Amino acid sequence: MKILMIGDVFSRPGRSVLKEHLREIITAHQVDFTVINGENASGGNGMTEKNALELLALPVDAITMGNHVWNQKETVHYIDAYPQIVRPANYPEPCPGQGFAIFHHGATRIGILNLSGQIFMPEMGCCPFVTFDKIYEVNREEVDILLVDFHAEATSEKIAFGYYLDGKASVVVGTHTHVQTADARVLPGGTAYITDLGMTGALNGVIGVEKDIIIGNMRTKRPERFVAEKAHPWQINGILADVDEATGQARSIERIYEVYGD
Repeated sequence: MKILMIGDVFSRPGRSVLKEHLREIITAHQVDFTVINGENASGGNGMTEKNALELLALPVDAITMGNHVWNQKETVHYIDAYPQIVRPANYPEPCPGQGFAIFHHGATRIGILNLSGQIFMPEMGCCPFVTFDKIYEVNREEVDILLVDFHAEATSEKIAFGYYLDGKASVVVGTHTHVQTADARVLPGGTAYITDLGMTGALNGVIGVEKDIIIGNMRTKRPERFVAEKAHPWQINGILADVDEATGQARSIERIYEVYGD
């Protein structure tokens, strides 16, 4: 099975470039199942219901989230109505939404788990390693393929997590830092891994934000409201993994890094 996982969709440029080019990527690579990270879809700051519907109108099977999941106040009210949305599972319970979900592609059962890191990230109260163990123990026989989006800052934590899940998850991808890493590979136990998918949106900002704002903030230490970069070129970052439905092990993983416009 060909699985496409797309990195953090940032603001209107990210949504627009997906609307314009996602279908052609899916066709070109004969993709069977598509997952995108949508936690920056609305102005780089969470995801409104309107923008969730906009993304789900595309050939998108599931949307994972991250530390900005609750930044749009309406999310707590709408998230339970959309089983396609998976937020970090290691929020303290009770919590709106779901951190793990099972999807079906024909006879294949695909589990999607979203977790948030604990280094240089907001305190979650629940360790991602321990949370994974609990969910995996209960659901390991219920899925044929397991996809994990680990939304974390530290590369060391992401790499350690990838090794910890090797042989258990089919695919483990890092998100959050918005810069695609060059370490996509299949780990010894058969898990496809990359430290960060990268981002989908404007190429010439600073991880999605107008560069002059970020440079000014760093030079003067005076805060300024972040504004998403809108100018072309735009980019789509992610990975394509080929997974054996019978074993749940990955055959291959390759990076997707497409740039559109001048």
